[in-house]
Amino acid sequence: MNYTFVSATILLILITDPIGNIPIFANALKNVAPERRARVILREILIAFVLLLSFMFIGDSFLRVMNLSELSLQIGGGVILFLIALRMIFPPPKVEGAEPQGEPLIVPLAIPAIAGPSALATVLLLVSQAPEKRLEWIAALCVTMTVSAVVLVLAERIQRVAGDRFVVALERLMGLVLVAVSIEMLLRGVRTFAKQLAGA
Repeated sequence: MNYTFVSATILLILITDPIGNIPIFANALKNVAPERRARVILREILIAFVLLLSFMFIGDSFLRVMNLSELSLQIGGGVILFLIALRMIFPPPKVEGAEPQGEPLIVPLAIPAIAGPSALATVLLLVSQAPEKRLEWIAALCVTMTVSAVVLVLAERIQRVAGDRFVVALERLMGLVLVAVSIEMLLRGVRTFAKQLAGA
């Protein structure tokens, strides 16, 4: 797929899913003092940004070391995105567990809530397909992290103003769009594979 700055930004926003992360962050930060929450959110987003940015620079080397082709990454990424999208549309039932204690660090907010496997695979895919556009992908990642920061810092206000039903509806709409993106990625990968077989 020939991504542009705009399409890459939209894809990254869909995958990092700031709307869907609102309840995750709210639960993880419930024992953090209200005046500290914004700082914690910004710190976790910065950690996720550094990790994703690092993958943009080591992506080519990673693919060579693992002996992975762009085609396998595209098809595998499509499968991962499809599964993530299904979870957005049909979220699994909540499992009651131990209450988070203290201030979260890296896990579960930076990783995997923001910089999860699908986000890491996506930045690898972008760089492997168009390494000459690396500056565009960095800019797209910066915009994505900015959107995530704004949404998550204002999460409590968004929930109060919009209501839980609106947040859930928006989350599922984003999941539906991501399903279409993942299927398109899979179809392009399958077509490319079929052409390679025909030319062999």
